[in-house]
Amino acid sequence: MTETAVTPPPASDALSAEGFPPSAAFAKAVIEQVGKTVVGQTEVVERVLIALLTGGHLLLEGVPGIAKTLLVQSVGKAIDLQFKRVQFTIDLLPSDILGSEILDQKSGQFHIHKGPVFTNLLLADEINRASPKVQSALLEAMQERKVSIGDETHTLPAPFLVIATQNPVEQAGTFELPEAQLDRFMMCHRLRYPTPVEETEVVRRALKLKLQRQGDGAVPQSMFDAIEDEHKLSVKDLTEAMTQVQAVHVSEVFIHDCVKLVNATRGHQDLVLGCSPRAVLSLVQAARARAFIYGRDYVVPEDLFTLAEDVILHRVRLSYEALADGLTPEVMLERLLNEML
Repeated sequence: MTETAVTPPPASDALSAEGFPPSAAFAKAVIEQVGKTVVGQTEVVERVLIALLTGGHLLLEGVPGIAKTLLVQSVGKAIDLQFKRVQFTIDLLPSDILGSEILDQKSGQFHIHKGPVFTNLLLADEINRASPKVQSALLEAMQERKVSIGDETHTLPAPFLVIATQNPVEQAGTFELPEAQLDRFMMCHRLRYPTPVEETEVVRRALKLKLQRQGDGAVPQSMFDAIEDEHKLSVKDLTEAMTQVQAVHVSEVFIHDCVKLVNATRGHQDLVLGCSPRAVLSLVQAARARAFIYGRDYVVPEDLFTLAEDVILHRVRLSYEALADGLTPEVMLERLLNEML
């Protein structure tokens, strides 16, 4: 490496609502709104913001019950975007997502019934519980922002973003996503359990929920009922923020570092599948958005180190020999990053 050396990020890099600089008013407004419903998970909100600001798709992975769906819905309510949610199940069909041609018996003509993919923010909940055929139905939509139904091709609304959640693949009743679809996700972020302090706050908030009355009956409210319907931001605000992200400077040195890291995964002795060129593009664009969130108009090595795991790991596959030796993708990536120091 030349000019500047890559340095690892600080141990604690998650932002609180108060931690955002004044220049990142958009990011601060989103995290404040989400924080009214979701406790902690600031790092995840940062990744969702990066996806929104770059138009990239995001995969959230974690065990059930750690607020993946709640978080995405909270973000959808914070911005005045069209939001739709699809619960993926084993019996789901591609037409349930994309739409289909329906015959009008009176006129004898077919008309198009558009599916939930025609929206700004699509939450594909537990995407790995559907068959690979259904998962692949999203490929064209995610890559080209359009959908083919019958003989017609329909352009999706702008902006269009897929945020998918999945449970760990070792759990029963799940299907691992095919590599072609995984590569279309800009990032895959792995959620962890909340800290004891955060979990205590979750319980406190749950105890404050009331009953939701329906006629003479009532049902207890859930955290989803606590999401505020007030939209703090508009599509225009998002578009303006996206424009500012495009102005963030990326140096030749940073591009060289990203290319070097991605190329190191190709032909690596412990990997049977390395990263595609999409990984470089995703890493650079995600770094731009992260710099904007932190109030910078330029990227720094810290952005690369912080985002490398989310951009790289879901695109690589360890060899059987590496797995037998107990190597994990995280350790492999750490070694590659250390070689860049």
